[in-house]
Amino acid sequence: MKLTSYSILIASSFLSVATTRACEKCASFEGPNLEISQTSAYYADELDSVILEIEVKGKAGGTQPAKVGQLDGAPVLGYVFPTTLKSTDVGFSATEGIVALALTSHPDFDDTPLWDENLDGRYDNDGLVWHPHWVVLNEDKRVEGGLSVKQFEKADPTITLPPTAPGMPMFMDSPGYSVITRGSTIRVVVPAIGINRQTDFKFDAVTCFMKVNTSQENRPMLGVYKVYDVASEDLSLPYNIEK
Repeated sequence: MKLTSYSILIASSFLSVATTRACEKCASFEGPNLEISQTSAYYADELDSVILEIEVKGKAGGTQPAKVGQLDGAPVLGYVFPTTLKSTDVGFSATEGIVALALTSHPDFDDTPLWDENLDGRYDNDGLVWHPHWVVLNEDKRVEGGLSVKQFEKADPTITLPPTAPGMPMFMDSPGYSVITRGSTIRVVVPAIGINRQTDFKFDAVTCFMKVNTSQENRPMLGVYKVYDVASEDLSLPYNIEK
């Protein structure tokens, strides 16, 4: 599957902005835990699933944000897989942008109401545990990282989200896939049925810092403020699913 001209434009903008602007509050997260050594993916026939992996120079998932005590300004760290999948492949209505699977950690809020990731019997306190989100990313020069999760008007009747979406006016889903951290590798198990059985897509790997905004109209609700590493170096999505 080829990159669309729109995706190429986003990638170019992302790289130019991400390399020329800095996030002052993001430096504390820099280090080997977010430095990518390699990325890979394969289709496991016995599971009918695609396994996506990022290997880092340090401990995968070993760096997590601290609470700030509120939703506005809440930090989010992510190991992100931008893909060539279509928005409709993961349950969204048709829209332009880069469909990405983000493995995230954010202690100030929980956006997976159907899942109890820390197994304590509560479903509203698991944001710190690494968990996946399907998102649609678009170019956004209002933030230092050059990208944000695509938003929409809450009352827009043309928008479709999966039943597992957390209910925010963004193209975001909480599919509940298993995320596993072992040593230097973080991986996620994606059932083929959850991606419209598209197992030949291309992808890349990114580590980044994101932040929630609920108070500034000139900022996105969830933007990328710092990119720590890009596996391909140019966000060209060159990697294939091995079979």
